[in-house]
Amino acid sequence: MGLLAGLHRHDRLIVVALLLGVMLVSWLYLLAGMDIPMPAMDGMAMDGMAMPMAAPDWTATRFLLTFAMWLAMMAVMMLPGAVPMLLFYESIAQKRRSPAIGRTLLFALGYLLVWLGFSIGAVALQYGLDRAGLLSPLLRTTSTALSGAVLIAAGLYQWTSLKQACLRQCRSPLDFVMTGWRNGNGGALSMGLRHGVFCLGCCWMLMLLLFVGGIMNFAWIIGIALFVMVEKLAPAGHWIGKAAGAAMIVWGGLVLASLAPIA
Repeated sequence: MGLLAGLHRHDRLIVVALLLGVMLVSWLYLLAGMDIPMPAMDGMAMDGMAMPMAAPDWTATRFLLTFAMWLAMMAVMMLPGAVPMLLFYESIAQKRRSPAIGRTLLFALGYLLVWLGFSIGAVALQYGLDRAGLLSPLLRTTSTALSGAVLIAAGLYQWTSLKQACLRQCRSPLDFVMTGWRNGNGGALSMGLRHGVFCLGCCWMLMLLLFVGGIMNFAWIIGIALFVMVEKLAPAGHWIGKAAGAAMIVWGGLVLASLAPIA
């Protein structure tokens, strides 16, 4: 028993170290991105005048870098909340005499593949907003109406039955693993995909708030990541999520009200 317990702790440490490594690399990539010169800043001072600069073209390189940015953001925002599920899966894999490390990493890969798909969609949305002139050089929407609408939509989604059903799956590793266990490497990957779909259903509207606060706004990235963790892991997380949803609806209403002409 002592030897098995030691092996279990060893495997868990390896899994945690690898997950932390992915998150660290993702953070470093995002931090490095902040130092990349951006030709589309709001303007530059010249002889006391603000000189607007043309936005860069959407080349293949820009698409690739933007996709990598979104994927890195999803890794740093979503993996922390998924760690309890991954460690629980690793524990069950150990008890079933499965290759726990390898299959836990396959589970994590399936989870990240779902967010890879979301990242592709986010790049397409960013491209569309940019081409429509609705995205500032600081990578947030220039439309007050759109900002208000996104806030209200995100707040309303927090109260939907779909959101709550997905959140229950994310908050209960035991139920998810016990009712949806699949054997083998393919089973581990499919379970990761399935769990990723539930987390996507839970959090996709929250991710769209990045277009309101700024896609590379670290305060928003950290704030949303912490909220996702609290919603998934805190005992009253589902009520916290609903309260936050109500606050978003009020906030969005105030934003839209600011557009109304003053009588």
